[in-house]
Amino acid sequence: MSTKKDEKRGEWEDAINDLRAQQHLVRTPNLEDPGYVRQKKNNKLWVRERIDALLDKGSFEELSSITGEPVYDKEGRLTSFVPANAVIGSGRIRGRKICLTADDFSVRGGHADGGIGMKAVYGEMLARRNRVPLVRLLDGSSGGGSVALYLKMGAIYIPPLGGTGNSMDTMAVVPVASALLGPVVGLASAKAVLSHFSVMVSGLSQLFAAGPPVVKQATFEDLTKEQLGGVDVHATNGTVDNVATSEYDAFDQIRAFLSYLPSSIFHLPPVEATGDKDDRREEELSSIIPKRRARPYDIRRLISLIVDVLEAGRPAGPENTTFWEMGAPWGRSIVTGFARLSGKPVGVLASDCTVGGGAIDALGSQKTARFVKLCDHFGVPILNLVDQPGFAIGSIAEKAATIRHGSVAMAALYNAIVPMYTVIIRRAFGVAGGAFANPEENGFRVAWPSGDWGSLPLEGGIEAAYKRQLDATSSPEEREKLYDELLGQFDDVRDPLKTAHKFGVEEIIDPKDTRPLVCEWVHQIYTGILPQLLTLRQSQYGLDLKPSSGRAYKL
Repeated sequence: MSTKKDEKRGEWEDAINDLRAQQHLVRTPNLEDPGYVRQKKNNKLWVRERIDALLDKGSFEELSSITGEPVYDKEGRLTSFVPANAVIGSGRIRGRKICLTADDFSVRGGHADGGIGMKAVYGEMLARRNRVPLVRLLDGSSGGGSVALYLKMGAIYIPPLGGTGNSMDTMAVVPVASALLGPVVGLASAKAVLSHFSVMVSGLSQLFAAGPPVVKQATFEDLTKEQLGGVDVHATNGTVDNVATSEYDAFDQIRAFLSYLPSSIFHLPPVEATGDKDDRREEELSSIIPKRRARPYDIRRLISLIVDVLEAGRPAGPENTTFWEMGAPWGRSIVTGFARLSGKPVGVLASDCTVGGGAIDALGSQKTARFVKLCDHFGVPILNLVDQPGFAIGSIAEKAATIRHGSVAMAALYNAIVPMYTVIIRRAFGVAGGAFANPEENGFRVAWPSGDWGSLPLEGGIEAAYKRQLDATSSPEEREKLYDELLGQFDDVRDPLKTAHKFGVEEIIDPKDTRPLVCEWVHQIYTGILPQLLTLRQSQYGLDLKPSSGRAYKL
């Protein structure tokens, strides 16, 4: 065992030995420590096991390694060490540098009285200064308060921001990903949503502003952690993006997310060769949209036939695609994710016609706005596949303020400056259809022969426009016959080629040509447009890496 540094001797060897001894205690699990025992009893990885599982082997460089309280005996020998309940440092994911902050729930359950201080905040600031992504491993309150701290301080205090302002400044510069790996409470819950990507672990993670004891005292609800803030609550309401089956799956998802994003807003997204051919033309695309307009199809399969495959030589499809979906559990009428075209990252925005007919509801609107802003902020071009029948209607949709949330999605699409390639694959109706199908100055637009558009769908529009005639019929059979006759009158004018005759759409393409065309487009964007956007972004930021037009990333 080492001894306290003898200042009179001034021997650096003793100081180094003491440093190494303290680091060894901090980095070696105490199998008898109640906090460590509790962590393992709950089937959770210890904080340093998590770091090893996430990062490239041997790449972790720890900072503030001995922040905490060393304990010495009467003879001055180091006997134990109570570390701060956060581990910070840098490492690599798939060879790329990242900064990391990780909660150690085994020390005071992650509370501020575990001596965390500003350590985690410093780790986030380093990510911004070094222009590298930030990964948070959240487990506890992440520096949030505990009433026990009042007694230790001898006073109560007005709660500070707790580093959340710094978190928003960091989001403005670098990608931020958070894994929820246990109960995430108070300040940690704010950090979870102040992320560009967040993932919960099923059966292991919960998120809430205050835990069950506080809730019971305030609202008289007697709830378990899962009932209050488990996966079933937050994966479906959009508080978090994705769900993982295990901690290791959560780390895989973070690695996947970061693989499509640049290290910062001052870098281009990372290009990775996939070996796929730019001129690949899939015959299946010619028939994937059913002739009968009411019939559904698999949008995820359609996407996988266009974007790069994971493994060259194998058939394209959902089992062999670079498409990685983000936000699948919530806002399900909208599909968002990332993929590669000719090795280059793109965001993918589409609708799922199997969910509410594809009509965009309040949550789908929120999801659209969030994803478009994310791509726009980090300069990731968007492949926009449009099959949008319009905003969800009815009493439930009205009570959910669908049009209010829809206007935010419309604004995100309208204000985005990142290039967008729009393919109208089927419907584009009403205000929502117009918002998705009109990319303005920053976009390029084509349509498939299956395109069907207008101010509102003909089927419903006929009911409104010819209501008097339809209601005047003598029987339901006569009414249906008249309806079919009226609908038949529009068959010719609804042909999308007629729209192209009047230059109402720029081009109608063979669906099989979609991949070659978007690959050619993305080459031009990455060489001719995105570098200029980076130059513009650089001019908007000062030396402190804060935007002159506003401090925070706009959520």
